[in-house]
Formats: sequence, C-alpha cells, structure tokens
Amino acid sequence: MFEIMLLLHVIGAAGMGFYLVMPVLVGRASKLAGEGQAGLAEGLASANRIAQYFLVLQLLTGGYLMSQGEYAVIWMIIVTLLFLAIAALGGIVTKPLKRIAIEIKSGTSASGHIAKARVLSIIVLIIYLVIIYFMKFPILKDV
Repeated sequence: MFEIMLLLHVIGAAGMGFYLVMPVLVGRASKLAGEGQAGLAEGLASANRIAQYFLVLQLLTGGYLMSQGEYAVIWMIIVTLLFLAIAALGGIVTKPLKRIAIEIKSGTSASGHIAKARVLSIIVLIIYLVIIYFMKFPILKDV
C-alpha cells in the first residue's frame, strides 16, 4: 500500500509541475494581442483547475505517507502550512486569470490583472520549490 501511495504522490507532484511554468506563461500574456491574451488566460485558468485536483491527490496521499513515517512534528507543520499556502494562492490566482479574459472581451486593458496573476504565480512557484526541498530533505524524529 505504501508503494502505491508513494507512486500516486509522485504523480500528484508531477501534476503540480504546472506551477513551475505558470509564471513564464502568465508573463507571455502581456506580449500577446487582445484575443490571444484572453485565450491564454482561459487556458491557464483551466490548467490551474487541473493542478488544484492534483493538490487534492497530494493531500490524501501525503497524509497517508506522513502517518507511516517517523517525521518530526515541526516538519509536518511546515509541510502542511506550505501545502495550504499553495492551495490558497493557487485558488486566488484563478480570479485574475478569469478577469483577464473578461477585460479583453470588454475591450479594456488587462495589464493590472496580468501583473497580479504573475506575482501570485511567482509566489506559488517559490513555495512549490520550498516544499520540494522539504520533501527531499525531511526532518526526522530523534529516536
């Protein structure tokens, strides 16, 4: 059972890899023309939703894997808080992505929403990299 959960956990981490390229893709939105910006933003919002499903997979499999290991409590708290931060900011970035498409279709500038989505996606990227570090180098209990 442990091996199956670990495999699912790795698949979930790979699915969350979208957050590695999201800042670059959001940054490209400002270089596109109106309809291109709207299309890219809609695509990013859809991909973000899929990444959110992978976050649920991470929650379920990670909880199981934590219960099977000998991890320090501080490590479990840090990892859980980082996970919740990714989930929250991943959800928050959805609104500016949707607003980009709405603003473009209404004929107004979406540069403010693009900037907000880019900043949020960079923060999510940084947190994602930090959580990968903590997964690679866990803090174990002193036995």
